[in-house]
Amino acid sequence: MTRSLLRTAQPAGRRAAPGIVFGSLSALSAVALLAASAYLITRAAEQPPILYLSLAVVGVRAFALTRAVFRYLERLSSHDAAFRQLAVVRTELYRRLIRVAPAGLGRTDRGDLLARVVGDVDALQDLPLRVVQPLVVSGLTSVVAVVGVALVSPAAAVVLAGALVVAFVVGCVAADRLARRSERTLADRRGALSAAVVDLVQNLDVLVAFEAVDRQLGRVARLDDDLRRASSRRALTAGVVAAVLSALSGAAVLATIPVVAPDVASGGLTGPAFALVALVPLAVFEVVGAVPTAVLAWRRVRASGDRVESAVPVEVPAGVVDDEAAGGVDAGPVAPARSVGSAVSAPAPALRLSGVSATWPGAAGPALRGVDLDVAVGDRVVVEGPSGAGKTTLASVLARFVEHTGRYEVGGVDTATLAPAAVRATVGLIEQTPYLFDESLRQNLLFARDTATDDDLLAVLDRVGLGRWAAERGGLDAPVGERGVLVSGGQAQRISLARALLRGFPVLVLDEPTAGLDPETARRLVRDVLTTARDDGSTVVVISHVEVPAELVTRRVRIEAGRLSEVEVEPDVESGVALGDDA
Repeated sequence: MTRSLLRTAQPAGRRAAPGIVFGSLSALSAVALLAASAYLITRAAEQPPILYLSLAVVGVRAFALTRAVFRYLERLSSHDAAFRQLAVVRTELYRRLIRVAPAGLGRTDRGDLLARVVGDVDALQDLPLRVVQPLVVSGLTSVVAVVGVALVSPAAAVVLAGALVVAFVVGCVAADRLARRSERTLADRRGALSAAVVDLVQNLDVLVAFEAVDRQLGRVARLDDDLRRASSRRALTAGVVAAVLSALSGAAVLATIPVVAPDVASGGLTGPAFALVALVPLAVFEVVGAVPTAVLAWRRVRASGDRVESAVPVEVPAGVVDDEAAGGVDAGPVAPARSVGSAVSAPAPALRLSGVSATWPGAAGPALRGVDLDVAVGDRVVVEGPSGAGKTTLASVLARFVEHTGRYEVGGVDTATLAPAAVRATVGLIEQTPYLFDESLRQNLLFARDTATDDDLLAVLDRVGLGRWAAERGGLDAPVGERGVLVSGGQAQRISLARALLRGFPVLVLDEPTAGLDPETARRLVRDVLTTARDDGSTVVVISHVEVPAELVTRRVRIEAGRLSEVEVEPDVESGVALGDDA
């Protein structure tokens, strides 16, 4: 729920208290400064001995200084608390992302998700700074001001209290009604614009090739115009509310004059005191003017919180494996992992699925229906099938990203008794589009095993057929670009395979490793991957729509409408295929 996220965004009482205290003292100093100034000017007009003005003079100087000092301390302490709490919010958000990724993110656009986890999360700092603190400070200042005026003139205090109540009600209701739609619209349009810009930047080469840049730029311009108009409407809303409060401030002053005038005429109230109670509402309303602004900020914060929650919910969506709630034993790989380059391999665990059914999160019906599959140690199994048949869901079940019914065993151990991390330490998944960081080739490999030496990295690159390519690019320091823009699709898949081999997964699952490649490169890549796996003694499950050489496959199964069927394959023979360097 959004409420839990907003509670996280609000600093604890001890951390928020200094900002509230200093803000209240600054606001009270501003009110006292105007009151003391009004008294000093009117009292000086009576030309009393200077001694009678000394206290007022000192008060004006003191309140002028304390207003600025307390304001500085308030800004310092409140922003420090808000920024520290923002770090907590970001940490909590990424913790949620880890729980739901990748299957739980659904169809959220990457650009829109970026806008939510950056812009909308940053907007949550407005909760303590522009919502909670202004409301508390305005309330405290108003109460103290009314009490102070009551000590001088009870009638003026009643007028001031009534005007403040009207200002609170009218300002809050007007701001809430005017901003109810504009803030939500603004947040949505900001996300749409961010998504369009990210789409333009990341696909610029394709857009240029098909002469579609102008059309995409036009879309960005239209979204920017929509965002500008929404921002203008919000600014107009704030201006209207500010005008209403200014009118109420003047009305409070005008209402105070006839109410207090009889006391002045009767001598019950002096002229300087009359000026004091008549002008105090101006200072108080300046403080109270933050209340409608706080309501507008609340709408903005709530809209941002809703967008963040819709993208990264507190509760893990149905069908997504919740690592924190799953429990089970987490003792690393189920079977000992092999060392890269070692001549002796520990037995890799087999996979067994018995009556497994699974539904992709958010889908209407199950993608897998009663699947039975046995994968023996050292098997190289190819899973074929048309798009939408359930191949990706099968890969996600094997990697424990998606929940399932039925029994799924790794190395003879039911995965229901294992922590998802233990399954993923055994079964490595190479996705259709492997992610490459905007770092060097070395750094993209090291995160798989940070203790690996350069010799280990070069050795694993040779095993996947990238040794010569890496040397031509300048070695391990060669950049790969953002999301691997400086490497081809086949090279990206080979780098991903190198990471998996470096990690030492006993079982590898490759989900459409040839997606986006031309047919010749795709066939060469599949052949090289399976050749490497055969020579390494790995257990491999390849999900592919590309024809795979029969001599490299031990089993072939086909999936259609969520059901598996066996396909005959020729006996495994030595092929002597050498790895290519150009895929």
